[in-house]
Amino acid sequence: MTDKPRILAIAEAANPEWVSVPLIGWSLAQALRDVADVHLVTQIRNRDAILRAGLVEGVDFTAIDSEAIARPLWALGAKLRMGEGKGWTTLQAVNALSYPHFERLVWRRFGADLRAGRYDIVHRITPLSPTISSPLAAKCAGIGVPFVLGPLNGGVPWPRQFDAERRKEREWLSYVRGAYKALPGRKRTLRHASAIIAGSRHTASELPAGMAAKTVYLPENAVDPARFSRVSAPAGAAPLRACFIGRMVPYKGPDMLLEAARPLLESGRVQLELIGDGPLLPALKSSARGVPGVTFHGWLAHGDVQEVAATTSLLAFPSIREFGGGVVLEAMAMGLAGLIVDYAGPAELLAPGTGWKVPLGDRAAIVEGLRAELTRLADAPEDVAAAGQRARAEVARAYTWPRKAEQILQIYQWVLGRRATKPDPLSEHAQEDTHAAE
Repeated sequence: MTDKPRILAIAEAANPEWVSVPLIGWSLAQALRDVADVHLVTQIRNRDAILRAGLVEGVDFTAIDSEAIARPLWALGAKLRMGEGKGWTTLQAVNALSYPHFERLVWRRFGADLRAGRYDIVHRITPLSPTISSPLAAKCAGIGVPFVLGPLNGGVPWPRQFDAERRKEREWLSYVRGAYKALPGRKRTLRHASAIIAGSRHTASELPAGMAAKTVYLPENAVDPARFSRVSAPAGAAPLRACFIGRMVPYKGPDMLLEAARPLLESGRVQLELIGDGPLLPALKSSARGVPGVTFHGWLAHGDVQEVAATTSLLAFPSIREFGGGVVLEAMAMGLAGLIVDYAGPAELLAPGTGWKVPLGDRAAIVEGLRAELTRLADAPEDVAAAGQRARAEVARAYTWPRKAEQILQIYQWVLGRRATKPDPLSEHAQEDTHAAE
């Protein structure tokens, strides 16, 4: 083996020009090149964007054409979702049918190389969904090549107080989602994986008890410092300037935020910048007609979001069901404090001292909690600024893509026997930074 581990990185979704999971797959695979010798294997639909990014096909990456199966099933999933951006659980169920074919093609292309010892580790980066099995795990185990699975994230239960929002999102399959645990492919995948990266505490809790010894907790999201280089610089200490960034849909809570902030907007103590588009936008605009201090920016290109967000000091993001919550990290990277609902992904990312969490409850309770915090923070701009500074430092400490690569390198070293103890990447970085400060 060379000093740098040789990684066959499987990221079916990896695209530098898209957002969400494809951008995570791409960003992580690219970051790993600084610490490992990486060959990326992805789906053919990502090929052109990767070539435009400067990678060399056949040297840096391989594009696998699984469209014969993937395309018709993707089309079926789009119909079953009954709306763009809806029915996420349905889409993952369809993906679970098509994805194993992709890995069979990967094995056909790289099986001989793996048997010949040309790669030290196979790492499945995407799909992130813990419901989708990996036939490669058993094949790798059979030839003695470690298989790293993850980060896995998903399946956060819908809060019982928001069942109406669940139905609006066409999440019919989420009522029976737990059935995936009985799938034989899932059990075989977990059994043969050398290490499992859990992207959330919830995902880790849903793994069988016997998997704990090889499960490492590490959230999947991180920030590219080059993409989020602006630093929060609101004009003056008052009024409190806050922003919302996300789809305008019920479960992300922009309507709850607007209702909570209304009296503060009317009194001039708060200004609110809402960034995003979606089915709720017309109703939100109608509700805010005549209310001062509210600006609707609609959809903005990913690179333009920071231009607006940097004029604020607080991300107000009361979503009640986020797996990852990457927008929270992006805001933190710009020095924005966070105001979120204490549930799922955002609650794990918002470290102590970097923002405030409103307890999960029904709609009225969340609105009341948001209003109380906004009222208090409008009178304490110094607290918001200090939390924003700590948020920016926290991202630099543990949540940039270069940091993520270093964290995963610890896992590689562990499965290769180069370190004796299972890593705890987030706490180990905290210890390293403490020693450096001393």
